[in-house]
This record gives sequence, C-alpha cells and structure tokens, in this order.
Amino acid sequence: MKILIVLTSHDTLGDTGKKTGFWLEELAAPYYAFLDAGAQLVLASPKGGQPPLDPKSDLPDFQTDTTRRFQADADALKALAQTVALDTVDAADFDAVFYPRGHGPLWDLAESPVSIAMIEAFDRAGKPLGPVCHAPGALRHVKAASGLPLVNGRKVTGFTNGEEDAVELTNIVPFLVEDMLKANGGLYEKGPDWAPYVVEDGDLVTGQNPASSDAVAHALLKRLAARA
Repeated sequence: MKILIVLTSHDTLGDTGKKTGFWLEELAAPYYAFLDAGAQLVLASPKGGQPPLDPKSDLPDFQTDTTRRFQADADALKALAQTVALDTVDAADFDAVFYPRGHGPLWDLAESPVSIAMIEAFDRAGKPLGPVCHAPGALRHVKAASGLPLVNGRKVTGFTNGEEDAVELTNIVPFLVEDMLKANGGLYEKGPDWAPYVVEDGDLVTGQNPASSDAVAHALLKRLAARA
C-alpha cells in the first residue's frame, strides 16, 4: 500500500504580508494514520523540498499528540524537508492520494496543471482521493472523463463560508471553497463549523475542516483494505 501526500508550496496569504502554507495537524494526523496502518508514504509538493508551514498551525493552541509526535520524528521531518517535486510523480505508482489543507493550496494547487492532471489520473484509475478542508480547492479545474467538473453531481464537502468568515479571510482568499464546489455542480454538504465532517462519494472522500483530517485518512484506508 503506497500513498501520496501532496502539500502546497505557496507561502503568501494574498497581499496581507502574512504567511501561509500547509496546516501541521492536517499533515500529522493522516501521516500517522497511514504509517501505522503499514502504508509506504511519499510526500510531494509543486516545487519540491521543504514546503511552507502555516505559522499559526505551529502555535501551542493547535498542538496535538500527533503534531508533537511528528515534530519529534526525525524520519518524518526528513521526508517533509525533502518532498519530491510533483511533476516527477507518476500516479500509477500509488494506491491513493491525500491532500492536506492550509490556505496555500487555494493559490498553487488549485491552478497547477500538474496537480490537476495528477488528480484526473487517480480518478480515471479509480483510486481513492482525499482532500481536506481547503484542499478540495485543488479540485477547482479538475475534470471527470465526461469533461464535466469532477465534483459535478457528486457529494462533497470542504471549508465552509462560515468557517472562512470566522478566520476573517473571506476577502483575502482567491475563492471560497464552499462556493466553488457548488458552482462546479458539487452536491455540497456540511456539518457544524469546526466539527468533524466527512463525505464519501465513490472514491472521492472529502473533509470539511481540520478536525476532519484523521477521519478522511481512515476512510481512505478502509477503501484500500476493501480492495486488498
């Protein structure tokens, strides 16, 4: 079982002068869910190398047992510092792909032809795909084999407009995940803000927010186990 984890390389929060990137807990929790299940992991990003960490996700209030485990894990830190460039990755080598959040994906992964082609390759091969929180933004321009948006007519979730408003970034982000998914024909669902909420539609598994990352990872593992 080999799983690809795709992280953002984007570190600038619009024109605010503030930094963004990936959210630590949304990498750490799935990373260990996969690793502890015996999966082989490869971390990738558009630029390769060390992806930017959203500095807010490193604050004490957002630390968990898994973030502390990750930060004390030399092998995990080495893998993070040496992510492979996404354009060197072949989807055929993997059984599933996971996209953790952070606001960064809204700028780079959403517009990346390489990421778009990667997701389409996983979809065509019928392999599980798991974007969480803002990472469903990476589906913005992804097409199904029919030529329609990948999310068209499919049940999906992602960071809600209310959650974006709560973090006061509604007017900063390039687009709102909830609005984009609906505009692309997605059958958008959501739970209470900040509570875990996961939606599965075929091999597309989406999570609403940071609290949903671990559950998405386990949903992907369940799908993989059913095929073993």
